[in-house]
Amino acid sequence: MGKRFTLRLFDTESDVTRSVHLSLRAVRMLAVGAGAGLAVLIGASALSVYTLMHSYRHEAETAQLREANRIQQEQILTVSKKAAALEEELGKLRRTEDGLRAIVGAPETQPEDDNPQVGDAAPTGGVPHSATTDDLSEALAALERHIGVRRASLDELSGIVQKNYPGASGLGGTAPVTTPTGWPTDGFISSPYGLRFGGAEFHQGIDIAADTGTPITATADGVVTAAGWSGSGYGNMVDIDHGNGVMTRYGHASAVAVTAGEQVRRGQIIAYVGSTGHSTGPHLHYEVRLNGQPVNPAPYL
Repeated sequence: MGKRFTLRLFDTESDVTRSVHLSLRAVRMLAVGAGAGLAVLIGASALSVYTLMHSYRHEAETAQLREANRIQQEQILTVSKKAAALEEELGKLRRTEDGLRAIVGAPETQPEDDNPQVGDAAPTGGVPHSATTDDLSEALAALERHIGVRRASLDELSGIVQKNYPGASGLGGTAPVTTPTGWPTDGFISSPYGLRFGGAEFHQGIDIAADTGTPITATADGVVTAAGWSGSGYGNMVDIDHGNGVMTRYGHASAVAVTAGEQVRRGQIIAYVGSTGHSTGPHLHYEVRLNGQPVNPAPYL
């Protein structure tokens, strides 16, 4: 007969005693079951701890990646804004250079000299991609190189202008307030002074191409002698008498902002760029006249 075990259970309230007889096999099975249950409990606890730690680590890594991405996006935005400002500056330099080239008769800058665009697609055969900070930094460096080239070219052209028009070196910030000085609007010269269309027409001023509505300012102090519509092809026009036989004319305006007889100051807005009168597109026709005769505005720019 096999070995048996007796388990006595006492009920303290009723003083009843119960006995449970277990065989060795049953005791072993109970022990195995208890061990298995304990193992399952320990395993479940360990799995829960691992899952919780993994979740915390994943959340931490996600937060780090999110922060790194935010910082990178801020860097890209900052560099993009700087690149946009440099592109705008380069565009103005190039328009000014082309204007001076038109004045001195030099050819315009070539299309291949165009500035690189930030965030361009991948090279030929590649897959388009979003700009990275390295891409933007490289584009910025290229823009700065182009700006350096344009400034050097402007310096050279400036020397040519001063050589061809000696009076130009005496103008600028020290010029009398009644002497026309500087550009009357922000744009680029689309047609210079002198013969054009193969010599078929003499252009009495310069045309400065600009967007419609761009402000036009007086280039010197004076009195407005005409303001409004002109039947001579200039459309909306402003004439200013600066004294000593000097006058300036501003034609093809979309609107005028002064009236005849009004005293104006250098830099004051007198009109806005348009395409009125005999015009093929928005621009300012700007003239300088001495004793009634048109002269080249180049020295006064």
